Amino acid sequence: MPRLTRRTALALPIGLLAACAGREGVTAAPSAAGPLLEIAPAAATAAGGFSQGGLALGRVPPGSRVTLDGRPVRVGPDGRFAIGFGRDADADARLAVTAPDGRSEIRALAVLKREWQVQRINGLPQAMVSPDARQLARINRERARIAEIRKLDSDMPHFAEGFIWPAQGRISGVFGSQRILNGEPRTPHFGLDIAAPTGTPVKAMGGGRVVLADDLYFTGNTVMVDHGRGVVSLYAHLSRMDVQSDEAVARGQVLGAIGATGRATGPHLHLGLHWLATPLDPQPLLPAA
Repeated sequence: MPRLTRRTALALPIGLLAACAGREGVTAAPSAAGPLLEIAPAAATAAGGFSQGGLALGRVPPGSRVTLDGRPVRVGPDGRFAIGFGRDADADARLAVTAPDGRSEIRALAVLKREWQVQRINGLPQAMVSPDARQLARINRERARIAEIRKLDSDMPHFAEGFIWPAQGRISGVFGSQRILNGEPRTPHFGLDIAAPTGTPVKAMGGGRVVLADDLYFTGNTVMVDHGRGVVSLYAHLSRMDVQSDEAVARGQVLGAIGATGRATGPHLHLGLHWLATPLDPQPLLPAA
């Protein structure tokens, strides 16, 4: 009988894990005899439970309606869905489900507060810290474009298949840290930085479809991959891009190579992850080193 791996476990709601331990190929959604709603963190945390910056995976009877704090959550034909909690998410979240047969459930989710680092970065070109009017116009166009991409909520199943490290190297920046650039406080860092030599291959952390492959002002050569249910990864500062927009990619496929394009002081990969417009911490979702 196949062993239940950590990656498989992360792809399943917690209520199905016991069944998987004794039976292969469990695909049934929650039934009338079982729980209406199954929801669990996609990655274990030191303190356990849901946390700020975390991704959670759930399952309900197909055709159910789900909301998170009153906001509709798209549910796939198989009943699977994803939700995420931002860096500064409130301590309590409210997840509600209504099944096609009229049954309903409201689940209160406790969201653990995290402590964030302060990171100081000096030596950036001043134009990258305080852009002029022409540069701001370009930045605003690019932000609007990315905002539209982050509205995607496709049916692809790859969000629940587990993720891998896109590159190997030294962790030079972590999610959620307060950035002080050339002495000026800026917005938090919404990604994971992996420092490695220019040309180091960068791989897709999961399967999906390329929804952007372009040179952007701040992030340089940038690739974004849609994994489904609003989960989109971003790979920034690449020295080259080996894929094109609308291309299907497999987990582990090379997307490009590490570089220092855009606003960067040295070669590294900035790995971002979002659930719709909510930035998430990708590091807990990656295999333990």
